[in-house]
Amino acid sequence: MGSMFLAANAQSSMMMIVVYLVLFGGIIYFMTIRPQRKQQKEKEALHSSMQPGDSVLTTSGFYGVIIDIMDDTVIVEFGSNRNCRIPMQKDAIAAVEKPNLSKKEEE
Repeated sequence: MGSMFLAANAQSSMMMIVVYLVLFGGIIYFMTIRPQRKQQKEKEALHSSMQPGDSVLTTSGFYGVIIDIMDDTVIVEFGSNRNCRIPMQKDAIAAVEKPNLSKKEEE
């Protein structure tokens, strides 16, 4: 009789461990993995919406205008002298601002 009680107790404690593992796995998913995926999707949407003529902010803090877009590279023009054109990776673009949008178009 005592061995049955110990077996049942061990089985219930093993079940609690499994429940805790699933619970902590869910917490880790919702705290880390899900926000990273959401941020990656937002970044991909930003990069896919870029067009020549858009004003951009690079990750290094420079403002410029997109001149040309290739697969993973964009050519950005910096400054007002029009001679400073630098090719850079799309991942180096932190923010995009569309030119000449009225307030109604933004909404």
